[in-house]
Amino acid sequence: MKKISLLPALLICTLFAAAQKPSTKTIDGYYPVIRNVFNENNAYNTVGFVEKYWRIAGNTGFDESIYHVEKILQSAGFVKEVNGEADGPLTYRIEKRKMRRPTWEPVSSSLTIIGETKPLLESVTNRNMIAINSSSTPTDGETAEVVYLGKATKADWDANDVKGKIVFAENGVGALYANAMRKGAVGVLGYSMPKYTQPEKNIHSIQFTSISLDTANLKWGIVLSYDAKEKLKAALAKGPVRVNVKVVSKIYPSEELTIVANARGTIKPDERFVFSAHVQEPGANDNATGVGTLAEMARVTATLIKEKKITPKRTITFLWGDEIVSTDRYIKDDSVRAKGIKWGLSLDMVGEDVSKTTGSFLIEKMPDPSAIWTRGNDHHTEWGGRVLKESDMFPHYFNDFLLDRCRQQAKENNWVVNANPFEGGSDHTPFLQAKIPGLLMWHFTDVFYHTDADRLNMVSPQEMKNVGVSALAAAYTLCAADESASLALIDEITKNATDRLETEYALSKTALQNGSTLEKEQHILQVWSDWYKTALSKMSDINTDGVTKAIEKKIEGSKDTVGKKTDALINLLAGK
Repeated sequence: MKKISLLPALLICTLFAAAQKPSTKTIDGYYPVIRNVFNENNAYNTVGFVEKYWRIAGNTGFDESIYHVEKILQSAGFVKEVNGEADGPLTYRIEKRKMRRPTWEPVSSSLTIIGETKPLLESVTNRNMIAINSSSTPTDGETAEVVYLGKATKADWDANDVKGKIVFAENGVGALYANAMRKGAVGVLGYSMPKYTQPEKNIHSIQFTSISLDTANLKWGIVLSYDAKEKLKAALAKGPVRVNVKVVSKIYPSEELTIVANARGTIKPDERFVFSAHVQEPGANDNATGVGTLAEMARVTATLIKEKKITPKRTITFLWGDEIVSTDRYIKDDSVRAKGIKWGLSLDMVGEDVSKTTGSFLIEKMPDPSAIWTRGNDHHTEWGGRVLKESDMFPHYFNDFLLDRCRQQAKENNWVVNANPFEGGSDHTPFLQAKIPGLLMWHFTDVFYHTDADRLNMVSPQEMKNVGVSALAAAYTLCAADESASLALIDEITKNATDRLETEYALSKTALQNGSTLEKEQHILQVWSDWYKTALSKMSDINTDGVTKAIEKKIEGSKDTVGKKTDALINLLAGK
């Protein structure tokens, strides 16, 4: 037999492998296209429109915000549905439902210590001072003696007669109000600010909160700032204090509005990527930035489709409504539609100027092992999260996939991208409850969270653009992925998996030195390994043309890589 040199053969194999290696070129290509069209000033201007209103479902500000989004959609080329989503490639609808409870909106208010000329608080400067569901006082206000109950313990209540008086305590207004009404008080003044809002520094901040709605006994609650609380206590220290409270509010029956827009998929329109942003809550960051960013994302999508620069094969849905309620209903109202929802992404507080708020951009992950063993660079926010069980895990590639899309945008301008273990509490939770992959893009901790200092000057247009570009790149990728893109993404997640295993190995090695058991640390590595192998298995659904042999082979090879990496690290922990 003639001897054959191995060098040319090896070279051919190497070149062949390079030619066959999947590329992220298609995915990379979305970024410059989106950046060129995404106008952060459009998003910022929408925030400016929305944040001037005090918004809860059904009230004037909520409805005006919905109709403002409608105008943006119309200008972008979305047409109102007549027969349904199939009316065209770009459609929208406004869903209206009669509310079971009346809506509420504040008009004006003031709190004045009798004998002083200047009000202690005014809604002109503290728009959150009226507790939600408070009714109007008589035109001249309500004047009564103030009874201070400290922390409002049972002993405090038992020691004081509050009938016909105004109760003041350093406690949440909601619980305070319920007790005060049973004991015949005319209203309540409450103070309760979380430490992360730094109330002793931000002395005029007030977080919005609510009292129970009782249409048969309409009363009011006033929420105090740190400054107002301290001044009132100082006045009480000198002797009895009477105050005058004026509240003007509206309580009336209404409809709840939800607006849904669709960029219809050309091949698999019943499969979809759903974005959601809630309109209620009166702040700028929370959540006028979600409204504004998503509105600009819808405009960008319409523009790129009309210019034939993108062609989604799956449908991209944009939804604005009442937090959790509208998203939950969108999933539950149509079981057939729900089966086609492949990914859900919530935009909530996405535009913070982090230099002013002290917050950080975050992706809240679906339940993964970091929500059980929170260590290393994984941290819960001050919002907090309970420790999950292994049975609570939601293995899926969506966590790493979205993080990678944001990190890709970050390469452009050094945007800081972080993640936190699952905590819940926004529009991503209905997706997860329905067993649909769902993530949250947000910022925390914000010292102005839910306060009346959450205004337009705390918003960054560039931050909204970073979020919007990343979110759209994610949706465009998943809604038009071919085999090559699928293979590239599998490689990407495989690297994430092996990197995570290396990280957990290092953490486990340190934990062993600090007294942890080998069995526990090996188990943590195995749980992460199993989580990623299951996540890789689910990547068979990315290709819009369906799973192929190449994809199946790539997934199995990647799972094998993760398994071997895990075995090696587990053995290293044991000193083998």
